[in-house]
Amino acid sequence: MTNFAVDILQARDNSFNIGVQLADFFKNNPSILKAFEVITKPEIDIPNMKSIYTTFAPQLLEELEGMAQGLNLSFPKAASLFSGYDVPKTEAMGCSAIITKDYYVRNYDFTPDLYDGIFSLVQPEGTFASAGYNLQGLGRHDGVNQKGLVIGLHFVSNNDYTVGISPWISIRMVLDSCSTTEEAIEMLKEIPHSACYNFSIGDKNGSLAVVEASPLNVNIRREESLMSCENHFRTIEMKNQNRVSIDGSMKREQYLKGFKEKAITHEEMFEQFKETTSPLFFNDYDNLFGTLHTFSYSYANARILTTIAQSSEVLDIDFNEWVNGKNIDQHFLKGII
Repeated sequence: MTNFAVDILQARDNSFNIGVQLADFFKNNPSILKAFEVITKPEIDIPNMKSIYTTFAPQLLEELEGMAQGLNLSFPKAASLFSGYDVPKTEAMGCSAIITKDYYVRNYDFTPDLYDGIFSLVQPEGTFASAGYNLQGLGRHDGVNQKGLVIGLHFVSNNDYTVGISPWISIRMVLDSCSTTEEAIEMLKEIPHSACYNFSIGDKNGSLAVVEASPLNVNIRREESLMSCENHFRTIEMKNQNRVSIDGSMKREQYLKGFKEKAITHEEMFEQFKETTSPLFFNDYDNLFGTLHTFSYSYANARILTTIAQSSEVLDIDFNEWVNGKNIDQHFLKGII
């Protein structure tokens, strides 16, 4: 068992200065930068990347500029490390989520070797404030914005892998700009996806959806009151994109479906996901399948509950209060893997 930690970044500024603040974290954690060096290309097509970002999230170009300055890197080098554009195939990661009209809860399962270790609460000028776990600097594993829109990613496969935007950047683009599940769906239909991923989505209006996205097609799955999402496509049109072996993902689907007829509160569901004895908690970190964090959000009171693996601490955040200027006191979370 090994100790690990997540830093909490709170930033209210223009996008460039938020990028500078984010760079400070990576300066103090050079091992993460080295990991990014290994998994990214030394050069990417900057004009094409800029064209996509300009269409969907021009503010992220400014944040990239701030990161480049803060790390004393050229913009092209910072873009290759952090933009999430044209990233080589990543290994399979796991994620499970429950979405209801009242709350959203999910676990992220992967290796700590490729984990940023940052939970960010950011309020950039000109875009929505959001809270979530960083992935490759700019991106997010999952998160919620000030409009009460919450979203998370779920790896499915590398079928038809192509040059495009990584799903963690898609999540950041959605959080920055979309107010509702419907707006998120429309954006995810237009973003050029690099791989096959599910996006689990809910909003404060009670609209639930799973977007099944591949480089060739995007399909939408909906239910009225409770949805689960794992690491396989379920719609007939998309099932042929699944990996050969999805037994583990199917088992999690069956377990989560068991909650459909039960009255489970936000707090109770959060416990169901975070407890080490739960069928949703995994510790096979050496084989890229260990639970790293649990993230949840309650729409009615804008309450975030989140923690990292085997931590004695839970972040309990009134996100409306944070958006209105009240910072939280915590600066990091400590856990065990």
